[in-house]
Amino acid sequence: MKWEGNRESDNVEDRRSSGGFSMPGGRGIGIGTIVVALLGGWALGINPLTILSLLSGGGSPAQVQQAPAQRPPADDTLARFVSTVLADTEDVWQGVFRQNGGSYKEPKLVLFRGATPTACGTGQAAMGPFYCPADQKVYIDLGFYETLKSRLGAPGDFAQAYVIAHEVGHHVQNLLGISTKVDQMRGRVSQAEYNRLSVRLELQADCFAGVWAHHAQNARQILEQGDVEEAMNAAAKIGDDALQQSGGGAVVPESFTHGTSAQRQRWFHVGMQQGQLKACDTFAARSL
Repeated sequence: MKWEGNRESDNVEDRRSSGGFSMPGGRGIGIGTIVVALLGGWALGINPLTILSLLSGGGSPAQVQQAPAQRPPADDTLARFVSTVLADTEDVWQGVFRQNGGSYKEPKLVLFRGATPTACGTGQAAMGPFYCPADQKVYIDLGFYETLKSRLGAPGDFAQAYVIAHEVGHHVQNLLGISTKVDQMRGRVSQAEYNRLSVRLELQADCFAGVWAHHAQNARQILEQGDVEEAMNAAAKIGDDALQQSGGGAVVPESFTHGTSAQRQRWFHVGMQQGQLKACDTFAARSL
């Protein structure tokens, strides 16, 4: 992926050297909650509507007390990469929203190690990257990229970019009111039906990641040989079916929250080929 020398975002907060935090009114995270997160699989885009609500107890977002975050050091190549990808998503989505008569509010991206406070509860590295709609921030422990490469078998810088683009896709859903509508169905439908809604939400975020790739390539020619294959491989490795199989358990479709490997690949491909928001209406699709 061609990214060196491109603009870096001003919206990156580096909490990796933070000396701790407190969360008035927040709920601590216990072993049981970590198990729930891990059972979600080392997935890209852990659904904040299903897992982060568990961390915060399903109540109002906690008020976070956090020392001012610093910018990543200039010699941190991986942090610079993430910052550059975030900037690229900003440029793309500013244009897409403008073309559709709206304006895009840029999210923040927080780098952390181990655990960090969020307005959705305590974020844990074990959850993988995630988006918190309550504070409109993407959170990532950069150690996840080593997990993506060595444990999940999905190496490559464009696979890493796909991680960020997927989480920003959740931010786009939040701005459009889509994630709120899904969250409002909690308790109104069965868990199996809510899981199916979650799958459509996640697949749409994959499609939005493809929309980003489409416009970034057209505007800046960021792709190199093998990049698309890296993203498609990553999408395959974090499908619910693949994660359940790699965990040694049975494949239980009723428990899926992100979609199968084939579905995740398909919707990323749809977004990348068509580059339009309307192409990503997974909720209207008869077949995923």
